[in-house]
Formats: sequence, C-alpha cells, structure tokens
Amino acid sequence: MTRSSAFAERPMPLFAPDGDEAAPDALVPGARLPSYIRDHRKRLRERFMEGGAGAVPEYELLELLLFRAIPRQDVKPLARRLLDTFGDLNRVLSAPPARLLAVEGVGEAVVQELKIVEAVAHRMARSRVLHRAVLSSWDALLDYCHTTMAHRETEQFRVLYLDRKNVLIADEEQARGSVDHVPVYPREVVKRALELNASALILVHNHPSGDPTPSEADIAMTAKVQEAAAALGIVLHDHLIIGKCRELSFRAQGYL
Repeated sequence: MTRSSAFAERPMPLFAPDGDEAAPDALVPGARLPSYIRDHRKRLRERFMEGGAGAVPEYELLELLLFRAIPRQDVKPLARRLLDTFGDLNRVLSAPPARLLAVEGVGEAVVQELKIVEAVAHRMARSRVLHRAVLSSWDALLDYCHTTMAHRETEQFRVLYLDRKNVLIADEEQARGSVDHVPVYPREVVKRALELNASALILVHNHPSGDPTPSEADIAMTAKVQEAAAALGIVLHDHLIIGKCRELSFRAQGYL
C-alpha cells in the first residue's frame, strides 16, 4: 500500500528558532505558514498556557508536541491516528520507534520529538527517587516505575540498589525480554550489588499483558535472588510487578 504524503515531514533542525512558525520560512525561502494553521496553533497554545494541561483534551496535547516536527501542516488527524493506534498518550510516547514509523504520517522527526518528551518524563520521575530514602517515598517510587515501565510492549527487569539507610544509589536495567519473558541471572544481580556496596535491593519488572499477577517463574526467580543476596548479607526488600493500571508487591502479597 502506498503511504499518503499528507503528513510528510520536512527535515528541520532539532532546535528551531524561537517560534516554530519561523523555521519553515528559513528552510523554504518565501514560504509562509497557512493562516488557518497559524491561527489554530496560536489559539491552542494560548489555551494551554492559560489553563494548563487540564484545559486541552489529550489529542490536542499531542498536537502541541507534533507542531515542531510537522511545522506546516494540520497535525490534528495525525494526533488522532496515533491515539487510535496506541490507545492513549502514554502508550504513544512509549511506543517503539519502529511501531511509530508504521503509522501513516509519522517520520523520523515525529519519532524524535516524542522520544525526547518520553526521556524528559523519565528523568523527572527518576529525580524524585534517586538519592532519596526509598521506603519513605514509596508513592514516588511507584510513580517512577509506572512512568518508565507500565506501557512497554516487552518485559524489562530493573534492580534498585539501596545503601544502609535505604537511599536509592542506583537504578539499573538488568535485562530486556519478550512480551512474556525476561532472562534474569541472580548471580549478576548480587555481583552488581557488591560492586555498588549496596545493602538492599528492590526488584522491578513489568508485565506487558497489563496483569501484574506473578507467574511461577517470577516466584522462583525471586526466591533465588533472595537466597543469593541473603548469603552475602544483602536484604531483598521487595519485588514489584508493574501492570498497565496497578502494581503487585511481593512483600505485601506474602511472597517474601
């Protein structure tokens, strides 16, 4: 099937001059932004600045993100297409680049803009928990885990390493897997804890299915990590499984 060029992207620098409407003129001498697009963008930006995110529906928030990537065309249809394809804004931002590029009208510039926003969101959420006492900021930790993992399409296994005061000193991805499996090596987890001089661990992984119920393999793996860690005086505080809308704590459910 031939891809429509209705939303074809024009190459543009990562950081355009102030006001993205100025960028196309610099790229195409004599070009002017169509007034209906210019006026719509101006109104949408003003509404957002006056009322914040609550003043605009999700598809318009996505439009605001697409303005820079596609500076000279109406991006509303593309915003709706992305939301129809992935379900919500979180899933749009966390979608793999290859899946984004498969959506009609999406090119490298759109992928780049969305991934920049995703990276910023992850950094902001991480800053709320790194170098802080995790057990006293548990809600922030859960927010961070959901932001970074809840909408992934494949499993990811992370280890949070804590010092003697339960301050988070490192957050590291140990492995990536398929839609329903991720390989985990208890020895590597504990070896890294020794390298970091960590005194405690929290394991975290996601279930792309959305259901955080642990599998038998999850339970067996957790027991092996706990055994290996305990032999070296390292405490396993918890194992969190992150689903689409909720998480499961091994400690709270009695698995630890």
